[in-house]
Amino acid sequence: MRHDTEQAVAEQAVAERIAAWQQRRSQDSGADPFALMAEAGLFAIGLPGTHAALDSYQAIAIADHAIAAATGELGLAMAFSARQLTARFFIGGFADQAQRDQWLPRIAAGQHWAAIAISEPGAGAHPKHLQTSAEITADGVRLRGRKAFITNGPVADLFLVLAIIAIDDGRKRYGLFAVPRGTPGLTVTPMPSLDVLAPASHGELNFDDCLLPSSARIGTMAEAYPVMALPFRDLEDTIATSGTAGFLTWLLRLAAERSPRGDDDALALGRLAGLVSLIDAASQQAVQALDHHEPPVPARLIGVRDLARTITAELRTLLAAQPTDSALERKLAAFDLLAGIAREPRRLRQISLGQSLWSEQQ
Repeated sequence: MRHDTEQAVAEQAVAERIAAWQQRRSQDSGADPFALMAEAGLFAIGLPGTHAALDSYQAIAIADHAIAAATGELGLAMAFSARQLTARFFIGGFADQAQRDQWLPRIAAGQHWAAIAISEPGAGAHPKHLQTSAEITADGVRLRGRKAFITNGPVADLFLVLAIIAIDDGRKRYGLFAVPRGTPGLTVTPMPSLDVLAPASHGELNFDDCLLPSSARIGTMAEAYPVMALPFRDLEDTIATSGTAGFLTWLLRLAAERSPRGDDDALALGRLAGLVSLIDAASQQAVQALDHHEPPVPARLIGVRDLARTITAELRTLLAAQPTDSALERKLAAFDLLAGIAREPRRLRQISLGQSLWSEQQ
């Protein structure tokens, strides 16, 4: 019952800001969608120190769902959620008070964007293969290396960079460092290959002996990878289920608008509506677990991803019988691209889940 009350309060608080954003969109459809989000107060959602009902992962997920359901733009929903998650998890969760006071109010107001930089070209996010290093010196911290696939990288004002700080007995140890745009030696390069996710943008970073103050480090733990990078991957996957549910809601609505009005069509649409409701319910449970510090349930995320692919394939079949357009094809391509990201870690997680069933039988 308490979870239901929290959900209702968060939904109402987010709905008011989403409604203000949609009103602005209707008045100026060609405007920068992120500028309209800032005007409507969406960038305060999920951040500590803002409205109490908005201070949760649940609030971010609700907004993520609403954006995708209203527009069908997974890139737009992803850009929003990545921005808010980065600020809440890394800055709100690990930065010291001075860093939080410096960055969070500006991020909440839409004046600054923060982006997380973990993955590297050819290495992904695997800790054994990452190369970017941070040398601690008397002058501060010297950062060297490259990062890739940085969501919101081309528009970010602040980069949170995971870098090697030591190697002990062959094991790399990591720290997280705040690197403002404009730091000497930092180069930001857009990645046009991911344009299908527009208006989300992605970029590569190059650190050519960037000198940072010692105060640039975020958190005091000896090893940032298991404390920050690994939990953030699960966090992103969990919140992404909300955007997926919102996208399926949009796609189902579109299929209903374009389909004939026969009983067979109604039968197919009714079945798919039931399946979408299951994804929505599973997503809400997964997100609530985040706010209540409950362990993740891998089976839930695996089930949502697999069922979402099935639903999308069936909706594609229904829509194929009707005239299509380039905008729809691009949105479906965005779904396909996101469904294929981090495929190997997800495959390993699914194998682990299957192996756990054998263990239960022993």
